[in-house]
Formats: sequence, structure tokens, C-alpha cells
Amino acid sequence: MDVFEAVKKRHSTRAYEPTPVPDDMLRKILEAARLAPSAGNIQPWFFVVVKDREKRDSLAKSGRYARFLRESPVVIVGCGDEKASPKWHVVDVALAMQNMVLTATAEGLGTCWIGSFNEGRVKRLLKIPDNFRVVALLALGYPRDKVDLSGRLLHLVRRKKNLDKIAGLDEFGKSLQPF
Repeated sequence: MDVFEAVKKRHSTRAYEPTPVPDDMLRKILEAARLAPSAGNIQPWFFVVVKDREKRDSLAKSGRYARFLRESPVVIVGCGDEKASPKWHVVDVALAMQNMVLTATAEGLGTCWIGSFNEGRVKRLLKIPDNFRVVALLALGYPRDKVDLSGRLLHLVRRKKNLDKIAGLDEFGKSLQPF
């Protein structure tokens, strides 16, 4: 699958098979993060790979929209070193995690980016140092067929915007035509 196909195919997966993610596939996904760009090539990231059932259960309790993490066989916690890169650690970690999302999609895995969590609770649970901020949690695993009525309804009500609504040629709001 090429990159654009992975971009089109990617969606938020909130139901997972209990099948473990093979270590070689997980290593490839983490390697994709390692290869991401970062401001000044500082690479202010650290990724905690959580496979432990009890820790995943605890992470699932750390945020209102994180409950399904208990069924995801892997949760990757993206951390940014705000001391090493005060202005750019969040952007850099996000770039690396998006590389993970696209690589996982190309490998046939599902992911879901979680931004709603109690950072203090996550940091205590995973022993994350003070100079690191938790940027996001990423559920990862083989998708399980499940009817997600709320997700389907949201996509019916709030579709992706047309390209002309999000991009302009040479200035803000100017049509891309004849581009």
C-alpha cells in the first residue's frame, strides 16, 4: 500500500481483536517514528509501549474517551521533552506519531489517537520524568468488526471538508482554481 492509500484508509479504530501485535511489526512502527522530522533534529520524543494488561486497564481509566484502551493489545504513549525542545516538542512528537499511524495502517493494523487523558495519572503510572509531557496515547492492534453507530453518525453529520475550504492559492481564501 502506498502512503496516499494509507492516508485514505486510516480511520479511528475503537474495537480490537485480542491478537498480539508481532514484535517485528511493532519495531517497524517505532522505526517509522524514529525517522520522523523534528525541529533542529533534536528528536525530543520517547515512546512508552504498553502491553501489560493492568497498565492498559489503568490507562483506559485515565480519560473519558479512553475506555476502549483496555481491549487494545498495545498502547503507545508519546512523550515530548519540553526541556530539550520547549517550543516544538508537541509538534515533533505528533509528526512521529503520525508516521506510526500510517505505518500501522499499511501493515493492516488499526489505531486511534487519544488526546483526552489525565496526564498526571499517566505519568505516575509509567514513571515518566518531569521534563517530559505526555502528548498523546495511541491505541494499536488488529481491528475488530463492530458497528460503531456514534462514529458513523459523526461522519454522516461532519464529513471531510472540500479542498477549496481548507486551502488557497497564494493567499488565504483565494480559490485554488485553475490549480
